[in-house]
Amino acid sequence: MVSPRILRRRIRSVQATAKITRAMEMIATAKMKKSQDSTIAVRPYSDKLTQVIADLAAQAAAGGATHPLLQIRKINKIAILFISTDRGLCGGLNTNLNRLTGNFILEQKVPVTVITVGSKGRDFMRRSMREIRAEFTKMSDRPRVADTMAISRMIVEDYTNEVYDQVFIAYSKFINVMTQKPTIDQILPVIPAKQTTTNPDYIFEPHGMSVLDQLLPRFVEMQVYHSILEAIASEQSARMMAMRNATDNANEVIADLTLTLNKARQEMITKELLDITGGVESLK
Repeated sequence: MVSPRILRRRIRSVQATAKITRAMEMIATAKMKKSQDSTIAVRPYSDKLTQVIADLAAQAAAGGATHPLLQIRKINKIAILFISTDRGLCGGLNTNLNRLTGNFILEQKVPVTVITVGSKGRDFMRRSMREIRAEFTKMSDRPRVADTMAISRMIVEDYTNEVYDQVFIAYSKFINVMTQKPTIDQILPVIPAKQTTTNPDYIFEPHGMSVLDQLLPRFVEMQVYHSILEAIASEQSARMMAMRNATDNANEVIADLTLTLNKARQEMITKELLDITGGVESLK
């Protein structure tokens, strides 16, 4: 039987851990709410921009015009923008994304270079001996478009200069508080719509190609920014649930240890009573 002193020490240790995980859960809950609001607010703009770009690209392709970001080249090299977290303690979020991205890279028949956002993804790619084109860490919990501009500009410039011929984004898509889906989307080359949705009748000033030239870089910027927002919302919700589960588990351990402590104390009291009773009987 473990001594009551050791059990009390274990209980105090687990109680301290429960307080920490509870505080981290409350912090993650507050951050998740803000990140969730930002992500949901950006989604309609991102979806509409994607639709407009696809329609414009289809019209440009029908007219014989080409843009560097629309050109479909022979694929000699692929780039992946890999968006992970800087910190752990968020359940299986990074593990699931690492597994999906790692399998995707293994399936490719051409070299793959990786642009990492977050130290967890960077460390995974280093362990996997993958080529890392650039690293971005310590991203703010509430980033602005300007904070992600360097990433999108590098992607546009590298693709235009034919450093790589296809670009994907790997990130955790926020579905709800309980669900975060690891996702890989292609962003370059921009895929034109097979047929324009509801045949939109746009009026362009000065003309469609000028608008397309301005919108395509903005499209890449918005895709990168939106993906990072999705990843942040997923991180905070995953961390909130992980810390909640950790707190619940700690409370269960405390209850079990308390029960064991009570049994140990009861056993000690019973033993002492038996010793006293035995001593009294021996004196008679």
